[in-house]
Amino acid sequence: MTGPFVPGLRLCRLFYTEAVRPLLAEAYPDLPHAAARLGPGSEVLGFDTARSVDHDWGPRLTLFLSPDDLARYGERIRTLLAERLPKQVDGWPTHFVAAAGRSRVPALTDGPVAHLVQVTEVGAWCAAQLGFDPRSGVDTFDWLATPAQLLAEATGGAVFADDLGELTLLRERLHWYPDDVWRYLLACQWGRIGQEEPFVGRTAEARSEVGSRVLAARLVRDVMRLCLLLARRYAPYGKWLGTAFEALSEPVSVVVAGALDEALTTGDAGARQSALCTAYEAAGGWQNRLGLAEPVEATRRWFHDRPYPVIDAERFAAALLARISDPGIAALPPVGGIDQYVDSTPALTGAVWGHQFRRTIIRAWVGPFE
Repeated sequence: MTGPFVPGLRLCRLFYTEAVRPLLAEAYPDLPHAAARLGPGSEVLGFDTARSVDHDWGPRLTLFLSPDDLARYGERIRTLLAERLPKQVDGWPTHFVAAAGRSRVPALTDGPVAHLVQVTEVGAWCAAQLGFDPRSGVDTFDWLATPAQLLAEATGGAVFADDLGELTLLRERLHWYPDDVWRYLLACQWGRIGQEEPFVGRTAEARSEVGSRVLAARLVRDVMRLCLLLARRYAPYGKWLGTAFEALSEPVSVVVAGALDEALTTGDAGARQSALCTAYEAAGGWQNRLGLAEPVEATRRWFHDRPYPVIDAERFAAALLARISDPGIAALPPVGGIDQYVDSTPALTGAVWGHQFRRTIIRAWVGPFE
């Protein structure tokens, strides 16, 4: 039996304030700690729905201690929670069981609670989530080697307590890319658009409607990621990309969304290419207003002497690259961050490739240019 669906972050906050914190205050009244719901999970991004409750969703959180306190009290706290947590919070069981074909789901129990309270310390959490500790600094290759999905999981969610301020400092350091890294990633995103923007019309002219549609869909995804960059939002992986784009509050995103919808739904190749150009123009004007680079005329034009309207996206990329002041970033090839050229969900969610391996891939691109 479970209660009615509530947003997961609200439930997790209630779990901390009504269940976990009182037990800690009673057993360890002077123990400094942080508590948060971060890391993987649709609720961390604010995208959970009633469908989400069928795997790894429910009253859960991460409890952070200092390294010394973790060694001294960590196992005792895990046992305390297993033995004394209330069986339910707001109608949702705090006990979790394995589900066939899934991970874990809430379930009632008469015995000890198999809870989902992770007890750890900030450094260990960073190593598992990111592969590096931002408290020691974040260099250019850390930014480029860390998928936006992982950055969204580290800076999203909610912090319920932070007695030492370490978790808050960590999230502040990862809040957004440094300006020159931001310009570089934007330039590379425009570059992706420039690589394929004329092909929607060319494939249609060659009587490949399916080819034209596939290219249009690829460009729609690239424009959504571009807009998330412009809005200073870490783009999640494919499952939530459209949801994150639709959640943008900037007025220009409404114009872009309408144009992208037309590009995906129209059966006319000319209208498809025109709709994409409308989206490019809106995104280009958005960039101009941000003042990140010299303004670029955000109007469509023909692709050389061929009758395919384009924005000539490389103009926007060039303007951004010209404004980069960090010589190390300015010297990078226009390839971008790891998720601008790797398209595998396990690789981008940390399940397969570790941070050092991703850094190695970035360096392999850069090596010939150094």
